[in-house]
Amino acid sequence: MTAPAPPRCRVNGRSVDLGDVPPGERLLDTLRWRLALKGTKEGCRTGSCGACTVLVDGKSALSCLTLTREIEGSAVTTIEGAPDDPEGARVRAAFEAVGALQCGYCTPGFVMALAGLLKERGRGGSFDELLEDLGGNLCRCTGYAAIVRAAASLRTEEAEP
Repeated sequence: MTAPAPPRCRVNGRSVDLGDVPPGERLLDTLRWRLALKGTKEGCRTGSCGACTVLVDGKSALSCLTLTREIEGSAVTTIEGAPDDPEGARVRAAFEAVGALQCGYCTPGFVMALAGLLKERGRGGSFDELLEDLGGNLCRCTGYAAIVRAAASLRTEEAEP
C-alpha cells in the first residue's frame, strides 16, 4: 500500500510540502521559521494588529490565527510575493510613492490587507469602507497619515479610465 501524498500548498508560486508541519502549527510560524519568509511579522498572535496579514487564495488572512493545515491546497501570497501579484505591486508602489512607512514593521500587513481588499472589491467600495476594513491593522509609528494617502491614491488610480 502506498502512503498518501503529503499535504501541499503554494506559497508565492512555489509548491510547498506540509508533511512535517505539526497539526497545531500556525501559518505565521510556518512562513517565518520553516520557509524563512520573515516579511510576515508577528505582532500580537491574537489577530488584533494585522501585522501578520497574508493572502490565502487572494483573500486577506491573519496568519497568526490560521493553522497551516487549514491552507492545504491553497495559494498563499506573502509580502515577498507581492511584487509578482498585480494588486500587491500596486499597493507597494503606492506606499513607496508617498513614503507610507516609518519603522516598516506594520507595512507588510497593511500592504497585504490592501491588496486583498482590492482583489475582493475591485473598483467597488467607498474610501470610508476601505479605511474601516483596515481598522484591524495597527501602526505604532506613523499616525496613519501616509498610509491613508497611499490608500487614497489607489482609489484615485482606480477611478481613472
